[in-house]
Amino acid sequence: MPNQDRRVPVPIFPDVLVERICERIPFGTRTIGVVDGADAADPVAFAHRIRERIRSTGRACDVIDLHDFVRPASLRFEYSRTDDITYRTAWFDFDALQREVIAPMAPGGRGRYLPRLWNEAADRSARESLKDSADDHVLVVAGPTILGRVDAAVTVHLKLSAGALRRRTAEHEQWTIEPLTQFYAETDAEPEFTVRWDHPDKPALLPRLK
Repeated sequence: MPNQDRRVPVPIFPDVLVERICERIPFGTRTIGVVDGADAADPVAFAHRIRERIRSTGRACDVIDLHDFVRPASLRFEYSRTDDITYRTAWFDFDALQREVIAPMAPGGRGRYLPRLWNEAADRSARESLKDSADDHVLVVAGPTILGRVDAAVTVHLKLSAGALRRRTAEHEQWTIEPLTQFYAETDAEPEFTVRWDHPDKPALLPRLK
């Protein structure tokens, strides 16, 4: 989240933002969408707003919480419970996400996806069964550090300023701020929608760089 971003944000009503994102989701096919953002931005909650809008049209839609695809604690805490490199590179099981969620929804995929892999709090399998998807099912994957790691039809990044990130991150998770800041500063992936999210009731869109 580099401070030198000089793009001029354009204010947008939250409901209009949701509508505009939903308009970019293709019809007639299984689709993956992404809402990326630090946990402090609550990307899962925003993904649920997208889900409800899509469901209101009669189309099947579900949210995949990235925290349900973490690696076991023995791997996450191998070096320490607050290792910044691990958080950026090995905290979340993107290989499993690709195998169990993304690939099944792709053209020619099996069409059956796994809604949850791991119970992070209990540190054990979530014991979920595969779910059948509709032919035009939408899955919205939400969580931190997803940019550039998942092929998606639509990608949204909820961008927090450094100050907002510090204020809205719980005390016991403040250690994640540095690896998050580094990840977003270094990624060259550009989302379709970059949203200034310091005030979720007053979001603003940033123009695309490319």
